[in-house]
Amino acid sequence: MDIFLVEAIVNGLLLGGVLALLALGLNLIFGVIDVVWIAYAELVMCGMYAIYWLHTYYGVPLPAAAVIAVLFVALLGVLVHKLIIAPILGSAPINQLLATGGLLFFLQSFATLLFGADFRNVGLRLPIIEVGEIFVSFARLLAFGVALVGMVGLWLFLKRTYIGIAIRAIAQDREVMILMGVDPQRVYLVTSAIGGGLAGLAAALLVLQYDVHPSIGLSFGPITFMICVLGGLGSMIGGFVAAFIMSQIIAIGGFYTSIELSYVLAFLLFIVMIFVRPQGIFGGRS
Repeated sequence: MDIFLVEAIVNGLLLGGVLALLALGLNLIFGVIDVVWIAYAELVMCGMYAIYWLHTYYGVPLPAAAVIAVLFVALLGVLVHKLIIAPILGSAPINQLLATGGLLFFLQSFATLLFGADFRNVGLRLPIIEVGEIFVSFARLLAFGVALVGMVGLWLFLKRTYIGIAIRAIAQDREVMILMGVDPQRVYLVTSAIGGGLAGLAAALLVLQYDVHPSIGLSFGPITFMICVLGGLGSMIGGFVAAFIMSQIIAIGGFYTSIELSYVLAFLLFIVMIFVRPQGIFGGRS
């Protein structure tokens, strides 16, 4: 096998870890609250700006800035739920999509107003690791490892804690859980905080690899939404599997053609799957 193809496959796997983390947060929110946050990737943008300003202008070490950003975006997740999602929970799905879509444009415009349209980075240059004849970005390797730890941590939280079990239960049958005394509003707030925290963690990993600018969410928002739909909205396992399918299409397609055409192929697969299996690969399973 061509060594450069192997390198593309490896880098695709590493990219899949971060995409799976993003899809996990979005799927968690949809599975529990039954609302798709169209502006989810813009929360990632907010986290990236927070890390950039804390590190560059206030001299906060990157690990500490990342922790602060995770907490900041988790708080943003709670505010989004309280101010935007909670008032429209009982309304038609189209109203919910319009509300979160409006939030997307608001956050982009507000970031442009505050920071301008310039591309900025934290100025960190991590090495490239050579394994045999394969070159791997240390930033992507680090991001993959941290994303994996984050996903395992969330899995343990959902399996081993009372509130985690309540989150899983209300995602499966919210009417019955209300009758059993579970406070859905508390579960919704915790879920929004966790979803925001995962977006903040993704921001901490992406800021090591990409410049931050007001439209950075457009680079990850559509592909994250496609992954969730492809795997099955609300399905954690489906989102995880679909993230690696999409990342390999992008990586291998980019190797044989171009990165632009590889995204076209990914969108084409998404369209075909909508017709063939609209409920996603894993349907409603979580």
